[in-house]
Amino acid sequence: MGMDLARDSRMDPATEAFVAHRNLLFTLAYELLGSAADAEDVLQESWLRWMGVDLGQVLDQRAYLVRIATRQALKRLRTLGRRKESYVGPWLPEPLLTAPDVAEDVELADSVSMAMLLVLETLQPTERAVFVLREVFGLDYEEIAGAVGKSPAAVRQIAHRARAHVAARRPRGPGSPAEHRAALRAFQRAVETGDLQSLLDVLAPDVVALSDGGGIRHALLRPVVGIDNVARLLAVGWWKRDAHRSVELVQINGGPGLLVRVDGQVDGVVAVRVENGYVTGAYHVRNPEKLSRVERETAVTR
Repeated sequence: MGMDLARDSRMDPATEAFVAHRNLLFTLAYELLGSAADAEDVLQESWLRWMGVDLGQVLDQRAYLVRIATRQALKRLRTLGRRKESYVGPWLPEPLLTAPDVAEDVELADSVSMAMLLVLETLQPTERAVFVLREVFGLDYEEIAGAVGKSPAAVRQIAHRARAHVAARRPRGPGSPAEHRAALRAFQRAVETGDLQSLLDVLAPDVVALSDGGGIRHALLRPVVGIDNVARLLAVGWWKRDAHRSVELVQINGGPGLLVRVDGQVDGVVAVRVENGYVTGAYHVRNPEKLSRVERETAVTR
């Protein structure tokens, strides 16, 4: 929707304001939902509400739009929670192909990483919204209070609790982009040549492998934990060698990731969580409904 509007030079002020903040609103909704498709729906719903607003009464357009989008995302997040309960196998966020410059904003890149989105999944909806609005978008407690329907004092408490929750679960000694690339190249070699040794050298003893096929494509139905189990998994078929398989190093969710194709068609995406130089999490998304945004860049910003 935004692209067509952006090409129209006769935009009215309301449309112009929405287009100016569109990528920010998408990023916010995506961080709250872990789903680009649902984030787009939130944008559509926010746009409809924004069109009914009297701009003369709006002091801060960005804050007002953020409030609308947050409310719509929270409504959808509760519905999404029910959908995830009946999901087949592990649920992973929908991966995005992102521009290289996203990685330069370290905090933004961290906030959209697969590892962080999985940490955010462990928060209650309101906690998640408060954490993202405060830590990623830098809103003050009064602004957040208006977006989540709580008092500023309650928001301050929720923010403190959410920050402690995330701090206990986020990667310790998160890997540098170079370490992520090295880890993914080892995966790439394992896929292309069957050489597992270089991969074993970068896996942490307690590594966890998750794959998301959504019940549509073959994938693990539960997490696989530990270096021996993950190595066995890789040896027997998570990465069956295939002459028609190609693996490309790309930017996924603000960091290095692998795009896997079979017969030229996208087969899946791999992202990793690196701590102190070792892979502690490997995330393999194969659900075709989640692979629509891995061949063209999605703009994320804050």
